[in-house]
Amino acid sequence: MDVISYWTETGEFTQSTWLKILRIIGKDGFTLWVTVPFIWTFVLYWTVGGLYLLMDITEKPAFLRKYKIQPGTNEPMNREKLTKLLKTVLFNQFVIGFPMAFLNWHVMKERVDMNVVELFPSPARILLDLIVCLLLNEIGFYYSHRLLHSRLLYKIIHKKHHEWTAPIAISAMYCNPIEHTFSNLVPPFLGLFVMRSHPATAWIWFSIAIMGTLNDHSDYHFPLLPSPEAHDFHHLKFNNCYGVIGLLDWLHGTDKMFRASRAFDRHKISLTIASQREKFPDIVKKTL
Repeated sequence: MDVISYWTETGEFTQSTWLKILRIIGKDGFTLWVTVPFIWTFVLYWTVGGLYLLMDITEKPAFLRKYKIQPGTNEPMNREKLTKLLKTVLFNQFVIGFPMAFLNWHVMKERVDMNVVELFPSPARILLDLIVCLLLNEIGFYYSHRLLHSRLLYKIIHKKHHEWTAPIAISAMYCNPIEHTFSNLVPPFLGLFVMRSHPATAWIWFSIAIMGTLNDHSDYHFPLLPSPEAHDFHHLKFNNCYGVIGLLDWLHGTDKMFRASRAFDRHKISLTIASQREKFPDIVKKTL
């Protein structure tokens, strides 16, 4: 099979699959931009985050503990602190997240031609949209996050999120509602708005964003997964690594402390079962 035939058949398969999905769920804008994204991201967040949480609470399986970035933290898990986290995250998802999804739909229906929603976007268009989403999310999150670290806003808004100096996956949405709105929800939407993205592209992007933030807050550096060392370092030190992908931290020099740390040596995708701490152990300073 040549390349053209492969992509033709792949396109036909994705198109027919998309039409089957639309026949099941319908193709009205509210369903595609509010109901499905909200339910899907909620299930994804608690399914993946729940697996991480189970490991944190039970401290099992034992062989995975070596992948902890901050060993010994949250052992045992503080139940009172965890209960507070669960209540806050659920509040942010339902009271803040659902209305914001509704608002997004009202914005997008003026930007997207819903008459062509039955046509599944090409792989090239999806890839282009995702690249723009990634870059605009980096810009939106970096500057809003850095602003939240200003003296006034940190005390009244962002300090809540940093109660977890050793984060756990589901602490990704543990924050003040104002922060959740303008730093967690608005930046991921920017690229979709600019690119007039198809709802299917939005579903893919939201999935990537959810998985990324869960990984960044997990405090586990597993083999083959993107490195969460930078954001974990941010929770530990507070004043470095404000971005998502590190581009603006590099540009503004807000990762200098991180780059000089042992964590930076570990900041790469691991291709072996050995943990990054095993490959790059802490440097112990000798005393006279």
